[in-house]
Amino acid sequence: MSDRLNLLFIMPDQLRADFLSCYGANFIETPHIDGLAARGVRYERAYSPSPICVPARAMLLTGRNAIQTGVLTNEHYLRPDLGDCGIRTWPEQLSEAGYATAAIGKMHFYPWDIGLGFQQRVVCEDKRWLLIEDDYQKHLKENGYRKLHGNEHEGYHENKGAIVHKIPWAHSWDHFVGDAACKHIRNHPQDRPFAMMVGFPGPHCPYDPNAEYLEAFDEADMPDPIPEVPGNTIRLREQNVDGNRRPWNGVDYSEFTDAQKRKIRAHYAALVKQIDDEVGAILASLEETGQLDNTLIIFSSDHGDHLGDHNLIGKATYYEASIKVPLIVCGPGIEQDKVSHHLVSIGDITATLLKAGGCPLPGYLDARPLPDLGVADVQPRDRIIGFLSSGCMHFDGTWKLVKYTTGETLLFNLQEDPTEQYNRIDDPDCQAVYRRLDTVLTQEMLRSITDSHHEKRVAYTALYDEEEFGQKGWQRVYPQPFQSQ
Repeated sequence: MSDRLNLLFIMPDQLRADFLSCYGANFIETPHIDGLAARGVRYERAYSPSPICVPARAMLLTGRNAIQTGVLTNEHYLRPDLGDCGIRTWPEQLSEAGYATAAIGKMHFYPWDIGLGFQQRVVCEDKRWLLIEDDYQKHLKENGYRKLHGNEHEGYHENKGAIVHKIPWAHSWDHFVGDAACKHIRNHPQDRPFAMMVGFPGPHCPYDPNAEYLEAFDEADMPDPIPEVPGNTIRLREQNVDGNRRPWNGVDYSEFTDAQKRKIRAHYAALVKQIDDEVGAILASLEETGQLDNTLIIFSSDHGDHLGDHNLIGKATYYEASIKVPLIVCGPGIEQDKVSHHLVSIGDITATLLKAGGCPLPGYLDARPLPDLGVADVQPRDRIIGFLSSGCMHFDGTWKLVKYTTGETLLFNLQEDPTEQYNRIDDPDCQAVYRRLDTVLTQEMLRSITDSHHEKRVAYTALYDEEEFGQKGWQRVYPQPFQSQ
């Protein structure tokens, strides 16, 4: 067996923290994920700075923020010549360091079948991408099934996307991914360490659990949705409704009752329960093969889901339901059953994986190793700054400033107002706070814009005394690889 740590990154899609029992949910039991927390560190204040699938994942691949990657929406993606620009993904770096790298499940790459440093892939892409000829489609076809749109199920529209899936659990999206991860662990030759990412398509919508899991959840037991505050985000909600009417979803949320929200929450909880069982199977595979005690495990998500909070659905805002995610790390040498209250970004997972794999941390990283894991010289964050094409955020742990392209600007004190009901942006007593947060947000935005164009830099040294520059035919290097200033 290799004497180097295996690295396992498990990432459900669109999982908010408060639907796990280890984060205080009293309506669901997630014993396997709770077990990870008992064996390691649970981060109480973990955030996704870019709460949309592709921007969050591009940030995780590179350790750079969304402005620097250029991926600010689901329609953007990393430039194909990223390596020529001096930027390498974490699986590329770990592969070079001798790791066997694998990606199992949803990765949301463009094109969907590229590797981006992963030496092996078993692909089960987004639930909404029905025409992708991935490994899951092949599995379904071999077993007499095909991928189904949510609207092919009874009650899809009237229940706002909450359905019972026609395909049985044994052939469901998340079970396919969990089973593939278990097989990969069992078949991995143990003379070489592995670095594996497991991406579950759930609990992302459609909210489509199997009947045997849904039976355990009563809609009446679901937590109340956080109320919408009239006037706070009128245009933002209009965008939310319009976006979900499009064919990918086709659901009209212009009327969204508490009963519909509770039904969605029960279905979402059932999907979380299904994933918890798959996590249990993965842990069992590690234990069966004698690798559990030699594996660093990170469990997190790309963003959350409003589930009716603020009368919204999905993600892409900077409300807590959209950005606050679970983050759990356990493995050899990590203190057990510890709760960390440091502010952390999911982007910091990148630096943590590289550090654990023995790789030097590149100068272009925004990511930094997670605190409370026993790593020397770690500087905890004192703020989270996030970017999307639709808005930006600065959160200092107490005050959260959010600015949207709709023109709506929100300022909340999370200690006094954890459900974000009182927008203080026009409060005379809060103007100094607003200016302080806005100044730092602007500085970080401008720094990131400059860094995002590093490949256009003519040179990293002065050219006025360069003899070669003065000759005809001089050519600049393009793209200019990143160098730390």
